[in-house]
Amino acid sequence: MKKLFKVALVAVCILLMGNFAKAQVKIGYINQNDLIGAMPELKTVNTQMDQYKKQFTDKLAALQGEFNTKLTTYNAKKATMTDADRTAAEAELGDLQKRAQDYQNTASNLVETKGAEYMKPLLDKAKLAIEAVAKERGYSYVLDSSTTQLLVSPPADDMMAAVKLKMGLK
Repeated sequence: MKKLFKVALVAVCILLMGNFAKAQVKIGYINQNDLIGAMPELKTVNTQMDQYKKQFTDKLAALQGEFNTKLTTYNAKKATMTDADRTAAEAELGDLQKRAQDYQNTASNLVETKGAEYMKPLLDKAKLAIEAVAKERGYSYVLDSSTTQLLVSPPADDMMAAVKLKMGLK
């Protein structure tokens, strides 16, 4: 009889703890890309990024122009060149093409790094607003619906309107 009572007591405790744990978890979601897209600071960041990219595209265009000029010259004189001159010209063209490719790879990495640097304040601002709204509304977890496919997402748990209001966005 005592064993049956203990088993029943443990079962009731487990059921109560399970219900108690369920009541404390609240999950919200927000599309962080849409939130950042609504921020007016994004226009400034995009302008800065365009200016930063322009210096690389100008240099890359100059390298490409130099390559095209030398290629045209090479193709025009190819028939009259000696084997040694042809080999040297082809090596020069190959080197120029490699330099352009290396420059493009380096520029891409620099642009990506600079983009992350420019976006960090926006991401931090959005994160702080999301955390504040989550705390106010009692959300334990907030999912980013731009990176996660939500199969079921009740409109009441969409935090976009509240976070935009918190940030003063329309």
